[in-house]
Amino acid sequence: MEHVLRLEGVGLINKSNLPTNISLWRRIFNKFMTILVIAAVVLAIIPLLLILGDVFIRGVPALSLGFLTKLPTAANVPGGGIANAIVGSFTMVGIASLISVPIGIGAGIFFSEWSSSKISTVSSFMNDVLTGFPSIVLGLFVFVIIVLPTKQFSAFAAGVALSFVMLPIIARTTSESLKLVPMTLREASMALGVSRWKTVFKIAIGTGKTGLITGILLAVARATGETAPILLTASTSIYFAKSIFQPTASLTILIYNYGTSASQIWQTAAWGAALVLILIMLALNLVVKYVFGRNLGQVRTE
Repeated sequence: MEHVLRLEGVGLINKSNLPTNISLWRRIFNKFMTILVIAAVVLAIIPLLLILGDVFIRGVPALSLGFLTKLPTAANVPGGGIANAIVGSFTMVGIASLISVPIGIGAGIFFSEWSSSKISTVSSFMNDVLTGFPSIVLGLFVFVIIVLPTKQFSAFAAGVALSFVMLPIIARTTSESLKLVPMTLREASMALGVSRWKTVFKIAIGTGKTGLITGILLAVARATGETAPILLTASTSIYFAKSIFQPTASLTILIYNYGTSASQIWQTAAWGAALVLILIMLALNLVVKYVFGRNLGQVRTE
C-alpha cells in the first residue's frame, strides 16, 4: 500500500483507475478454485470407497479360520480355503525380493552416487523405461527363457518375473532417497580419510535407509497384486507346492479362476480372497505411510 501511495504522489498511478472490487473478485475466484479442488478430491476418493465397500460386503461372509487355513475344494463343495494361495503368493514375492532387492539397491546407489557418469545416465533412463513396461510382457519374457526350456511352470519362474516388476521401483526409490542425504555428510566423512565405499554404505545408506525400506515395501505391495506374470509362469495348483520348481497357487490367479466360475461357492470365495489381498496391500501401505513415512520426513527436514 505504501508503494501505491508513493506512486500516486508522483503521479504515476491515478487512484480513480484502480479497480475497487479487485479483492472481491480474488475472494470469489479463490473460493471457486477451492471448491474445484475439494470436488476433485471427492471424485478421486469415491471410487476407492465404493470398491473397498463392495469387496468388504461381499468378502466378509467368506472369511473364517478354515478359509485361511484349508485347501481349496471342488466347485460345488463348501468349506474350502485359500491357504495354498496365500503361501504361494508369499513364496513368489519372497523369491522376487531376494533377487530384486540387492540388485535394485545397488543400481540405486550407482544412479545417485555416480550420477555424472554416462553409464549411470543411460542405465537410469532404461530403468525408468522398465518401470513402464506392461507386466504381461515381463511374464512372457520369463515364460520364454525359463518355462519353455524347463517345460515346467514354477514359483521360481514367477519370482523372476515379479523381480522385474520390483527392480525398477526399488532402484528409483533408493536413488531418490540417497539424494536426500546432504552432500556435506559425505564430504565430512571423506575429509576424515574414510574411503568412498565406506562413506556410501555407512553414511549415505545409514542416513537414507528409511527411504530404502519404503521403496522395498512399495515394490512388494506392487508385486503382490500382479496377475499376468504369474499366469504365464506359475500357473496354479490346488495343493501346497513341495518345491519352488512346481506349479504354485497364488491369490491373484485364484481370484481370477474363482471369479469367472459359474459356481456360487467359488464366487463367494473369490470375494473373500480379494478382501484378504486388499487387506495385505493396505497393511503394507499403512506401514509405509505411518511408520517409515514419518522418519523419511524427518530426514528431509534435517
